[in-house]
Amino acid sequence: MAAAPHPRTELAPQSSSLENRERSSRRTVVTRLSFAASPRRVWDTIMFYEQIDERPPWYLRWLLPIPLGTEGEKTAVGDEARCLYEGGYLIKRVTRVEPEELYEFEVCEQDLHFGGGMVLSGGSYVLTARGDGATEVELTTRYRHGRRPGWLFAPIEGAVCHAFHRHILRAMRRVAEKH
Repeated sequence: MAAAPHPRTELAPQSSSLENRERSSRRTVVTRLSFAASPRRVWDTIMFYEQIDERPPWYLRWLLPIPLGTEGEKTAVGDEARCLYEGGYLIKRVTRVEPEELYEFEVCEQDLHFGGGMVLSGGSYVLTARGDGATEVELTTRYRHGRRPGWLFAPIEGAVCHAFHRHILRAMRRVAEKH
């Protein structure tokens, strides 16, 4: 009787330290806020940071580039908006639109310096209808951080990103609930 062959174990290819560092530097920050408005009304208020009429709070002006405005379309998949700041710009491309539910974009060009070399990669707005006629909005930002050590700077970046999200969501909510 022939001996059973030994099970064969294959090792997965090893990732380089650069690949591991890139993967570990990716971050996603999600902030949620409820609106006393229907998804339809909220959908019509979706805006980028650069489109908010009121001045950002002092701490965002101190920590982030100052927004100046937006040029271009941002309504259909493939549209590109050039988001202008003091000292640079971002180009955001719409990648997915499901009316009244999901709006997703990628940052396809960044000529803008954020502290520590942060590189934005994209974001989304997810709208969820609630049974009481309200809508929950989830705003997501994806980025790669540049500051080391990550364990120290990631919580700080997250707090700043949540403050940034709250500024956007509150501006949207003021418009949606006003009508």
